[in-house]
Amino acid sequence: MTYYFAKTLSGKGFDQVVAQVTDALKDEGFGILTEIDVRTTIKKKLDKDFRDYRILGACNPSLAHQALQAEDKIGTMLPCNVIVQATEDGGVEVAAVDPAASMQAVDNPELARIAEAVRDKLKLVIERL
Repeated sequence: MTYYFAKTLSGKGFDQVVAQVTDALKDEGFGILTEIDVRTTIKKKLDKDFRDYRILGACNPSLAHQALQAEDKIGTMLPCNVIVQATEDGGVEVAAVDPAASMQAVDNPELARIAEAVRDKLKLVIERL
């Protein structure tokens, strides 16, 4: 089982794809809790150049609440990360974590059910781009 699913888009700018992903996540009930601009951070902290790369910490409040009720330490694995990164050929790749894969280490059938629901929503986001 792979730990993510991805799609590469062409003909769109990086910021345009970030906005499109944010809107698609919203359509599936997710909000963005964190946004890390990896390119800017690496330049600031290491004085090195890096491609456009953004990490979006996405959360579906209802499903996160259910997960926290099913497993109180699951917050260590939240939120669900979605990345947007420039590719060498000028495209923009969007990838999302597969929460069902990352939750396999936790032996909790209720949590597995919730993770599958989150996975289905994140897959829809990626497919609709």
